[in-house]
Amino acid sequence: MSHWDEFIEQQIASIREAIGSEKAINALSGGVDSSVVTVLGHRALGDRLKTVFVDNALMREGEPEFVVEAFTALGIPVERLDARAEFLDALAGLTDPEEKRQAVTSTFYRDVFGRLVRETGAKFLLHGTILTDIEETVAGIKRQHNILAQLGIDPQQQYGYRVLEPLETLRKDGVREVGRRLGLPDGITDRMPFPGPGLATRIVGEVTSERLATVRAATAIVEEELADIEAFQYLAGLLEDKATGIRDGQREYGQIVVIRCVQSVDAREATVVELPWPKLHRICQRVTALPGVNRCLYDLTPKPPGTIEYV
Repeated sequence: MSHWDEFIEQQIASIREAIGSEKAINALSGGVDSSVVTVLGHRALGDRLKTVFVDNALMREGEPEFVVEAFTALGIPVERLDARAEFLDALAGLTDPEEKRQAVTSTFYRDVFGRLVRETGAKFLLHGTILTDIEETVAGIKRQHNILAQLGIDPQQQYGYRVLEPLETLRKDGVREVGRRLGLPDGITDRMPFPGPGLATRIVGEVTSERLATVRAATAIVEEELADIEAFQYLAGLLEDKATGIRDGQREYGQIVVIRCVQSVDAREATVVELPWPKLHRICQRVTALPGVNRCLYDLTPKPPGTIEYV
């Protein structure tokens, strides 16, 4: 038996032992971390694990439908919960990165999941926290929305449920390997990382439905154009400043979209991918055709000193 098969058996046994005869719940975002936890949880608990996709208004185009359909095909039922208004209300008026992350964290864990726990009677939340999330948060580099106990937050006391983190000793490459061993399709195990707070991490300044629509459309363009590029992650970010431009012969103050494409193994460090000029020009043409966008930049910053995401 391989190291990874042993890890899977140990985690399934640990989940069963911790939860006993109780019920558990988990949030499936569609990323590899939450997907692997979902399969581990269902192997351990069967229908005593309720899996929910929280539609928080911060997802990419078509993401809710993709996730629900993909896991239904795997025989794992997923409930889609519409919480878009709650998250947008919580983010209204906020521009500070940490305040925005805290708003997403509180809305998710206290409001949405607190309510689900009360309704379902679940006593446990299975969570896709990985080692890099913990390290970056504890070091003060960037607070990851899914870090609780490591910051002194007692979810049992504050939210009414216990949190189990089966992947907390793994980095992204290890999580992908566990997903393959669990039989997840390549379309899930090889997915690019996508942050828990979603597109909110790619908007500098206030998160509004209009600004989300812009970054969501730019993201779709980038993911389509770079689908043939070997990279760890690529994304579109929206800056807070505006730039002077010309549209239809008239002066305008337009939005600025930044494109990022990096190579990495586990997200601790990242180098920039040198994209071909024709591809960059095509992306620029498509992005600046979006309403209100008149600048498109390519970010050449490695990690460190930058982080991969913007907020």
